[in-house]
Amino acid sequence: MKIAVVGRGNVGGGLARFWRDAGHEVNEIGKESGDVSGADAVLFAVPGPALADAIENVQGLEGKTTIDATNLIGNEPPSGFQSNAEFLKSKTNGPTAKSFNLNFARAYEQLKNTRARPSNIWTGDEEARAVVEQLNRDAGYEPVYAGGLENARAQEAMLGMFFAINQNGLGPFVYRMAPPDKL
Repeated sequence: MKIAVVGRGNVGGGLARFWRDAGHEVNEIGKESGDVSGADAVLFAVPGPALADAIENVQGLEGKTTIDATNLIGNEPPSGFQSNAEFLKSKTNGPTAKSFNLNFARAYEQLKNTRARPSNIWTGDEEARAVVEQLNRDAGYEPVYAGGLENARAQEAMLGMFFAINQNGLGPFVYRMAPPDKL
């Protein structure tokens, strides 16, 4: 799969490494502009408030499967939208998902040492499912679908609880969601 990653920080850079290791062709785009018209999927891993500017710096987005890995952290989504993921969809008119925003990038290097695959919650369009779930698995996660894009705001809101758990003693963590017979 050809993947464009917009954002070279801990999340974008870490996921790009996982996907390259899994055999994908990955193009990383930083603050400079870039063309993603040849990509099968585009991940946005920039600070949440910077999403609008990042979208403006990327050409070839129309109709692409896009994944929003941003977090707003105390900010509101763009006016008229319930989430950054819904805003992203309005700019691409393609299948869109919210994923990779509820995992600590500082724990990425430890994923290969886990006894079971950690989970990664995602919400989004059914048309994005095959791509998003493949990229989750190729990054070392077991995808957990939490419904359509209308649930992206609830997913974004979970970050507050995840930060509280992190800051009150657990530190960077992974999580596993599964039926009891699978644990």
